[in-house]
Amino acid sequence: MPLKVSSRGSIPPFIVMDVMQAAAEREAAAKAVYHMEVGQPGTPAPQGVLDAAKQAIDDNRLGYTVALGIPELRAAIADHYVSSYGVHIDPSRIAVTTGSSGGFVLSFLSAFDAGDRVAMAAPGYPCYRNILSAFGIEPVSILTEAEHRYQPTPELLEKAAREHGAIDGLIVASPSNPTGTMIDAAGMAELCTYCSDNGIRLISDEIYHGITYGDQAVSALEYDDNAVVINSFSKYFSMTGWRLGWMVVPEDLIRAVECLAQNLFISAPTLSQIAGVAAFDCRPELEANVAKYAANRSLLLEQLPKAGFNRLAPADGAFYVYADVTELTNDSLSFCRRILNETGVAITPGVDFDPDRGNRYVRFSFAESHEEIAGAATALIDWSS
Repeated sequence: MPLKVSSRGSIPPFIVMDVMQAAAEREAAAKAVYHMEVGQPGTPAPQGVLDAAKQAIDDNRLGYTVALGIPELRAAIADHYVSSYGVHIDPSRIAVTTGSSGGFVLSFLSAFDAGDRVAMAAPGYPCYRNILSAFGIEPVSILTEAEHRYQPTPELLEKAAREHGAIDGLIVASPSNPTGTMIDAAGMAELCTYCSDNGIRLISDEIYHGITYGDQAVSALEYDDNAVVINSFSKYFSMTGWRLGWMVVPEDLIRAVECLAQNLFISAPTLSQIAGVAAFDCRPELEANVAKYAANRSLLLEQLPKAGFNRLAPADGAFYVYADVTELTNDSLSFCRRILNETGVAITPGVDFDPDRGNRYVRFSFAESHEEIAGAATALIDWSS
């Protein structure tokens, strides 16, 4: 008799990882590759973080920590909210996680039951949808347009409730992956008020905070003390492989998050936690990284139209450009494969971020070095001419 295989694993792949694998195979064959597929900073972890990690190894202080994280890191994160947003958070409400991914798992499991409905903008980060589905929670896509700056609004939430039934949760991301668009202060205040008035649990993904190209990003915590906020050391702090993130948890979820963290993860990586404390003292180095991303962004916004990519979402923050390629293809998956095979430029098809309409969109990441991004732009222009 065949053995049972759980249906939880029957979720779509994270396609960007498939693109990354195809790019790696091309590199293994000694062919040129320009990496624009993955949202991974091309900048290293700050020197202060590296020094703190080396010291922690020398001191041999790498046993388990308590489930919610070491006190020094939780206190440093709380101080960050005061200095960055003017918001005072008790460190007891901060949970250190295994990257933002661990934060998503803990927030979804603590806030929602199987059968609940959780809304999110499309296009949006695919792992929200896929993790929710694995947990038996119904993801509800809000089909946003350029006129909405690809962000949810109370009106779109009401429409989603009419079409799907009562909404139990909303995930917002500002700056967003894949579009880079942001929710301004007025828009965030409206969403927070709407969610509070309608009993909707708001989860705010703020992992790209710090990487903006004009106005600073606002935190949901500035408008709703009951919002769940998820952040990470991966993006602004250039610490992707360290697998370190955090949550700010409302009072009613603290114990649930703690029990789930104890059982699912025990604790976030100890070395990363100790080193992460030093990250908040590395602002000059981190701001220099953002300046590099800004230069890459300017280059792409100027050069991509020369390669035929002239319908671009406003890239307010993060390190992505999201392009409408309707005039070039109706099959973004095959289109991206062709571009990789013919130019060496690895980009991500929009179907990863929007199953309904992503066949006519692609995402460019500009997190790598300026030389890499410039080389990719030249290759695309040559290919299109």
